[in-house]
Amino acid sequence: MLIIGIILWGMLIGAAAQWILGATKGSGVNWGMALGAGVLGSFIGGLLGSLIAGEGFAFRPSGIIGSLIGALIVTAIWVWADRRQADS
Repeated sequence: MLIIGIILWGMLIGAAAQWILGATKGSGVNWGMALGAGVLGSFIGGLLGSLIAGEGFAFRPSGIIGSLIGALIVTAIWVWADRRQADS
């Protein structure tokens, strides 16, 4: 059950990151990118945010904020790489 929660949370955070960065284009959310960026960003950002705040691995606001920041960074890099590849 925890795995399903992590996947769904990652997809939501990844979709939010795409929406904030305007990476959804006219076609809507790229759910593959949302899943990848959300889970990776949540893991990196959430883990670092929680550890820096001294909260450990608990589900806290610092982890949520860190998850979103991590997903924003991963999504921005992903979009930049896609655009760079399309220009080549």
